[in-house]
Amino acid sequence: MKFTLEPGTRANLIRGYSATEIRIGEHSVQRSCIVTADRLITDWEPESFADLAPAHLEAILALTPEVVLLGTGATQRFAPPAVRAALVQRGVGLEAMQLGAACRTFNVLVQEERRVAAALFLR
Repeated sequence: MKFTLEPGTRANLIRGYSATEIRIGEHSVQRSCIVTADRLITDWEPESFADLAPAHLEAILALTPEVVLLGTGATQRFAPPAVRAALVQRGVGLEAMQLGAACRTFNVLVQEERRVAAALFLR
């Protein structure tokens, strides 16, 4: 799916996604990534949502988000209890949703200037 947005800021926005890539600004990403309004991390370790573990959250938490969106691939899946607990302990909100919903929600929250981090998985 392709999005067409004209941002009022220079923030990262997700321009489109498919089963094989996510387009963030001018970047094409073919693997799991973390995106915030001003950062794009493409060397994040978990290759799939099934690989996500609490240790992987440190890269996200270092960005000090108020909410984390998990884009879980083609279908909505819920984070493991240990991942949810790690975020609750730090006072960070968590929403898990299908990749497309996470991309759309991320763009809305960035436009509202919220401190959001999206952890996006293609599989």
